[in-house]
Amino acid sequence: MAGVNKQTNPKIRRANAKFANDVKQNRKNGKPRALKAVIQDKPALSKYWIILLAFLIIGGGLLEIISLFF
Repeated sequence: MAGVNKQTNPKIRRANAKFANDVKQNRKNGKPRALKAVIQDKPALSKYWIILLAFLIIGGGLLEIISLFF
């Protein structure tokens, strides 16, 4: 019976209309999703690299100061 148009049950038509109305009212139409309240910026270097660089700079400075006195 392909191609035969049957009328739908009035109960089903009401349910379809209600569903279509709910979808239409609750559609977001490309609005951005709610983002986190605070976006934390990450540092360019990890903590490991910052500690390593600080150790090298401070350690080298201390060795230069010690070498001036001895």
